[in-house]
Amino acid sequence: MPYSQFTIEKVKQEFHLTMIEGVRFFPENLEPIVPSSRVQGILEDLPWAIAVDTEKARSEAIINPLLLEVRRILDRQISVFSGEEFNVDASRGLNGVCDFLISRSPEQLTVEAPAIVIVEAKKSDLKSGLGQCIAEMVAAQQFNQAKEYRVATLYGTVSSGTQWRFLKLEGQTVTIDLTDYPLPPIEPIMSFFIWMIKFG
Repeated sequence: MPYSQFTIEKVKQEFHLTMIEGVRFFPENLEPIVPSSRVQGILEDLPWAIAVDTEKARSEAIINPLLLEVRRILDRQISVFSGEEFNVDASRGLNGVCDFLISRSPEQLTVEAPAIVIVEAKKSDLKSGLGQCIAEMVAAQQFNQAKEYRVATLYGTVSSGTQWRFLKLEGQTVTIDLTDYPLPPIEPIMSFFIWMIKFG
C-alpha cells in the first residue's frame, strides 16, 4: 500500500498515532522572510497556476520555487527533493513518491538523513492529503532512526500552493494546525519553513 492509499484513519490505526487538532505550533513573533525578486515572480504566475488548476502546475509554479528559495536562504545547506521515490518499509505501506522532501543534509543526489520536512501537494482539498502526508512523516521518522539520527520533531505540510496546512510528528503524536495559511502573502510561509528547518 503506497503512501497515497493512507487516510487519516488508516495511518492512525497502522502506526498507533495520537492526533491533536487545531493547535498552532509556530512562534507568534517570527520575523517575516523577505523573498528575492526571483521568488516575487511566483506571485505573477499565480493566476496561471490557479487557472490550469492541476497539482503539477501548482507544484511547479508555486511550491518548488518557494522551497528552492528557502534552500538559497540557508546557503544550500539543505537538500530539496521533488517527486522522489522514498521507499522505507513496503511491508507497512511506507513506500512510494513524496511530492517534496527536505533534508538537513546538503547532499542532493540521494536522500540522506535527517529528513525533516515533507510537503504534499494537492489540487484543492487539503484534508484529503493529510493521511498521505502523515504516512510520509512516519516514513521519514523511521528512515532517520535507521540511519541513527535522532530527530525529535518532523514537520509536514499539505498545500495547494495558495493554501498551506502544517503538521508535526513527535514520537507517536501528530499535531495538526487546522489554520489554512494563505499565499499570498509569501513571507509568512517562508518564515515557517526557515523556522522548521533551523529551530523546530
